[in-house]
Amino acid sequence: MRYAKWIGGGLGWAFGGPIGGILGFVFGSMVDGMQSGKYEYKPTQSGDFSVSLLILSAAVMRADGKVMKSELDYVRSFFARQFGPEIASNRIQMLQEILKQNFNLPEVCEQIGQYMDYPARLQLLHYLFGISAADNHYNPKEVEMVGIISGYLGIDRSDYESIRAMFVKEIDSAYKVLEIAPEVSDEEVKAAYRKMAIKYHPDKVEHLGPEIRKSAEEKFQQMQAAYDEIKKRRGIR
Repeated sequence: MRYAKWIGGGLGWAFGGPIGGILGFVFGSMVDGMQSGKYEYKPTQSGDFSVSLLILSAAVMRADGKVMKSELDYVRSFFARQFGPEIASNRIQMLQEILKQNFNLPEVCEQIGQYMDYPARLQLLHYLFGISAADNHYNPKEVEMVGIISGYLGIDRSDYESIRAMFVKEIDSAYKVLEIAPEVSDEEVKAAYRKMAIKYHPDKVEHLGPEIRKSAEEKFQQMQAAYDEIKKRRGIR
């Protein structure tokens, strides 16, 4: 009987909270796998953000009871752009181990919320919505899971609805992106745009790396597009 994953899990929990416990179990499993030639572990200094992505990825991917190849490819592609193909391959191995685990999602999200600033948590939602549409349509159960995670992460409901509206298109999506109601005045539209431009400026996530900044820039562009759409509808100059 192999005990490495259980020992690893206990040490991880003791020294790194619920996320440490999950990773300890993963590393233990991979140690067992290394002995059989199945895995090769590649440590990096990628930090808590990438670890959080893996755990929350697993939560979203399992929401509908099945894990799609397109979802794994999406995660692999993201990590390849962010850290390189070798690390991406290793992280997919880690993700496959995490997918086998039962973990306490509220506790994991609470730990993420304690150590990750608000702009970074907003970028997490962008990434997770990408998983939910990896096969070119949004899975309702996975979208619902992203909403649950958003609540656990302490994301304001208006911010969640704004990000959701960028991915899941509805009649009033442009207004939701700017976190306003369709009946507001033109001046309120302009004020909302200025407020959002400050909140979602890409410079706020510069420290998370080029891939995350690129995602923030895309968010900024979508926000600009929503504002332009509303201005066109209303004839605002």
